[in-house]
Amino acid sequence: MSKTTIFTGTGVAIVTPMNADGSVNYNKYRELVEWQIENGTNAIIACGTTGESSTLNDEEHVEVIRIAVEQTKGRVPVIAGTGSNDTDYCIALSREAKELGVDALLVVTPYYNKTSQRGLIAHYTAVADSVKMPIILYNVPSRTGVDIKPETYAKLCENPYIVAIKEANGNISSIAKTASLCGDDIDIYSGNDDQIVPILSLGGKGVISVMSNIIPDKTSEIARRWFGGDIKGSCSLQLELFDLISALFSDVNPIPVKEAMNLMGMNVGPCRLPLYQMDDQSRQALAIVMRRHNLID
Repeated sequence: MSKTTIFTGTGVAIVTPMNADGSVNYNKYRELVEWQIENGTNAIIACGTTGESSTLNDEEHVEVIRIAVEQTKGRVPVIAGTGSNDTDYCIALSREAKELGVDALLVVTPYYNKTSQRGLIAHYTAVADSVKMPIILYNVPSRTGVDIKPETYAKLCENPYIVAIKEANGNISSIAKTASLCGDDIDIYSGNDDQIVPILSLGGKGVISVMSNIIPDKTSEIARRWFGGDIKGSCSLQLELFDLISALFSDVNPIPVKEAMNLMGMNVGPCRLPLYQMDDQSRQALAIVMRRHNLID
């Protein structure tokens, strides 16, 4: 089985919009997916961290994935977040996502109970060999307490179904070592909006982005400029957006990005508890940065 790149450019870690009563707003979700595609986004990542997967029940999780597949109509890949700290549950949910027609899975490292590097190899191998479809490994140690080491990636990329990494460990030296050890056997996507260009410079294929929820066109342009040979332009845009990226991570994701979308009139509703709304001072600080970028009046 030859490995193929799932997407090049920008994938949006799309929010899950909620109604005022906290239920999922599926109609708004369809609108968001459509708006992303219309504005140049190259892939839809459903039920990731930004999509509040940890507070979606099983029925909602599956329905959000189903709608993402249905709404995209094959125009861009759909990648479903199916990770868990229970390997058997991860396999079961991944199989459901596969049946719904997703193009790939995003599987986060086990959280809370955590595991060793040997355990990571066993976990991901069990999922890959059971589900038999392309998998993106998701490394976000700030949330999970687990960091996939470059040597572990080198072992995992031997599996034909493990095709890519969403790397959010923030450690450029570690990412460089992973790229050196794995070469063309695995694709690397930035999991941090402030590191798109640095990871592209190491051979990365793009970003799985939070920022794309509010500016999909400009986020995509960073990668388009890079792959089009306009390295200076890509770097300039990355730096131009740095204050906005920082503002979107001034509180726990996806609290600020949902607040930003609501300020823009996109009506995506609140986050589910335990994630809680920003205080007035933080909201005003976010709004100041958004005005600087002409996102709100």
